[in-house]
Amino acid sequence: MQDASFTSRFRTESEEVRSLREFAKAFYLSKEWRYTRECIITRDHGLCVKCSDPGEIVHHIIPLTPENINDPEITLGEDNLELLCRKCHGLAHGLAPATAPGLMFDEDGNLVERELLS
Repeated sequence: MQDASFTSRFRTESEEVRSLREFAKAFYLSKEWRYTRECIITRDHGLCVKCSDPGEIVHHIIPLTPENINDPEITLGEDNLELLCRKCHGLAHGLAPATAPGLMFDEDGNLVERELLS
């Protein structure tokens, strides 16, 4: 059973995420972001810069905030953007990996030992 402080912290973080999405919504729908996003995907060859899996998310290294959302060096600057896979993006945001080290889900959703790439 989780204590009240954990539940309270979780709700606060969830509310913050919803708020972040709302203040950044117009930015993420802008033609400037869509163009820059495609440029970063091309620059990084479509691969996660951390693990070389297929990249899915263009990540802001310095996170967007209401204070910096209008700063193009932060929002659109190549030095602040990197392509990450979902797993590495979660890790960049401090989320625990979905599986223990050495394990992965196969294409059928079964938990299996991770094979080493040769």
